[in-house]
Amino acid sequence: MGPMALFLYEKGHLDWVEMREQIDKIIEPAITALGFELWGYELSIHREGSLLRVYVDGEHGVTMDDCSRLSRQISAALDVSDPISGHYNLEVSSPGLDRPLYTLAHYQRYIGQSVKLRLRLPQEGQRNFKGIIVTVREDEIILAIGDDKQLTLHVDAIEKARLMPEF
Repeated sequence: MGPMALFLYEKGHLDWVEMREQIDKIIEPAITALGFELWGYELSIHREGSLLRVYVDGEHGVTMDDCSRLSRQISAALDVSDPISGHYNLEVSSPGLDRPLYTLAHYQRYIGQSVKLRLRLPQEGQRNFKGIIVTVREDEIILAIGDDKQLTLHVDAIEKARLMPEF
């Protein structure tokens, strides 16, 4: 499973699946061509303009110069097929220490780390949870919340997740 995206839409955007597929095909090769990994991206579409926020990672991290080069590369690739209608802004950055988690592979990579997440629908009467990633199996994440309680979450039930770095 490749990098996932978070899409925030206003009403009236029915072709989001097609748009996501086009964006995936365009930006990942542009990023890997420069030796980086597409961590994930978020697309927020509004009438006033949209925002495409792309997170990239590299073996030795990502510098501001890297982000600038990647931004030019991604922008040029997007300009060719123009999958996002209307005006949009492009932001390219490192996922940072509090990186968002999009895929099962991301959760697998950070087993034992603290995470905060928001569910699409309430589970056990709440949508927001903090805990430690215990394990990942098939399409589920097991999260330790509290001293002796574990919560099993289907990856599709998670709206948003971020690591909670410990200092």
